[in-house]
Amino acid sequence: MESEKNIEKGSAQQTSEMMRIGVAADHGGFKLKVQLASALRNSGFEVEDFGANELVSDDDYPDFVIPLAKAVAKGDVARGLAICGSGVGACIAANKVHGVRASLITDSFSAHQGVEDDNMNVICLGGQITGYNLALELALTFLHARFKADERFIRRLSKIAVLENENNNYNKPALI
Repeated sequence: MESEKNIEKGSAQQTSEMMRIGVAADHGGFKLKVQLASALRNSGFEVEDFGANELVSDDDYPDFVIPLAKAVAKGDVARGLAICGSGVGACIAANKVHGVRASLITDSFSAHQGVEDDNMNVICLGGQITGYNLALELALTFLHARFKADERFIRRLSKIAVLENENNNYNKPALI
């Protein structure tokens, strides 16, 4: 099945070479993004920063998270870290991009299980609620996890891909 091949292809993360990842944050996650990007570079990751490039108190998370999510979906970066004040807005925005499986993560189990079972490719963090040490632990756990690609996980993701494709062909007004 076509969608199963795409899911398996997406799970072939860069393991033997330096993983290229993306980070993005608005004002609510700016400080944490800067800290994490530096620490992840020092840990051997190639980090592409999608902004914000400076702290602007009234910027908007979609301006940074959506380009990050599109880069993940296209395979320009293997995985992404999206940060806003709570992580909720970043998660909503990232999940609007076809092919992105983002989740708000607050614990280590979900950080690895979301990748292993659900092939999560974007982690969302709350810059105003998640401290640096925990955020770094969650990011590293997420980045080192690998999709198991068991038949049952592929089957589940294929069902989601069908729905995602149906929704892309259905133009209904957005609810605001």
